[in-house]
Amino acid sequence: MRDGILALYHRLPAPARSAAASLRGLYLRRWRYGKETERLKLEALERDTWSDAQWKSWREERMAMLLHRAATQVPFYRYQWERRRRLGDRASAELLENWPVLDKDAVRENPRLFVADDCDVRRMLHEQTSGTTGKPLDIWRNRSTVESMYAIVDARTAGWEGIPDEARWARLGGQLVTPVRQRQPPFWVWNMAMRQLYMSSYHLAPDLIPHYLDALKEYRIQYLAAYPSSLLAMAHEVVRRGRKDLKMLAVFTNAEPLHADQRAIIGEAFQCPVRETYGMTETVAAASECPHGRMHQWPEVGHIEVLTDSRPVPAGETGELVCTGLLNIDMPLIRYRAGDRGSLAAAGDRCTCGRSLPLFGSVEGRSTDMLLTRDGRQVFWLNPVFYGLPVRQSQIVQESIDQITVKVAPGLGFNADTARTIENRLRTRMGNAEITMQMVEEVERTKNGKIQAVVCKLSAEDREAILRGSRESFVAASAR
Repeated sequence: MRDGILALYHRLPAPARSAAASLRGLYLRRWRYGKETERLKLEALERDTWSDAQWKSWREERMAMLLHRAATQVPFYRYQWERRRRLGDRASAELLENWPVLDKDAVRENPRLFVADDCDVRRMLHEQTSGTTGKPLDIWRNRSTVESMYAIVDARTAGWEGIPDEARWARLGGQLVTPVRQRQPPFWVWNMAMRQLYMSSYHLAPDLIPHYLDALKEYRIQYLAAYPSSLLAMAHEVVRRGRKDLKMLAVFTNAEPLHADQRAIIGEAFQCPVRETYGMTETVAAASECPHGRMHQWPEVGHIEVLTDSRPVPAGETGELVCTGLLNIDMPLIRYRAGDRGSLAAAGDRCTCGRSLPLFGSVEGRSTDMLLTRDGRQVFWLNPVFYGLPVRQSQIVQESIDQITVKVAPGLGFNADTARTIENRLRTRMGNAEITMQMVEEVERTKNGKIQAVVCKLSAEDREAILRGSRESFVAASAR
């Protein structure tokens, strides 16, 4: 949402914000669901038990079509292969291993060069993401791709758990549905079109979380989808208060790894299974956890390679995830460096659930830190601070409770207004912190080769003291 529109939206009364969310939900629903949805969901569930031979045949046919289309109809790849031919390279474009690994920077800098010649981006759904690496990206998908994707999503999340289509659900996410400075509920909007309660992840202070729990009850929410770190903050409060009236059908986590201790507390709080999912807006890889606790890849979405120094590693060994999207053929990303690390299970490894979908061994490197405000709010999702801005790389570092450093590798067109926009967006989420902008050529990477988008340098003791102070203030106010 553009900054001016967002400011206007925040001036609306709460019912009007929910009405706006419902209109947006109606728009998205028309893109995501159509007359083919039920058929597509049934077909996805049928593919869950395909044989290895069926998957091999499907993947080979799909890959051949994708590579031919990319090499002949997608400008970025066509120019690339034409240049190789002029230099005497006769490698076959029909073999995936002959394609170079693709970095995010190439997509970020020239996104429209990755859209096929026969597509018009004005008729496609545009989404923007910076993922966990702090690099803004523009992605376009056509209606059939979006509908197919959401059919698979629904089949292999809620569908695997037997959750009915009409179930009410809540997403705890990073959209600024409520002004961050607001200290009175609601901290959410009701999206009637999607039967979704969208809850702000920016207001999870200990004294405000009880309002979230009451909203889950009031709106009769049946399942949740959120970042594990956000869910954990809510779950601790549910357990602390001994609430048993918030039983869910399931909880689905995304965007961050789900750790065993998080799973245990979240499961205890909401009295339901907790399932991990993996995916990205780029639509090059996806996976979800089945009721037997294994992470199954979604082969229709993408083909996954695990590489170290650009060479394949044996099954079970960790390496860099390099993915080729097979679903979005109109903006194909081939051998795309996803920015995550992980491992694949051995070819013969089978889940006891009976599904033949290939298995992940592990997915690593998606975790992002959280920041803390003086009033005890835990801020998890800050990537939108950089949406739509000429920023190549970024990192937000909380040096102390009131001091934040923003490291920026500027892109073409970055200026003083850009810096002010970043500061204003960050203050919208963090309050009146002292913000220092630091221009860098490259943001330092972790040992896994990733850029950690958010870093919090507060000690565990400082964190606990701030949270404890917020809880004590809440208890004192409640006693008055």
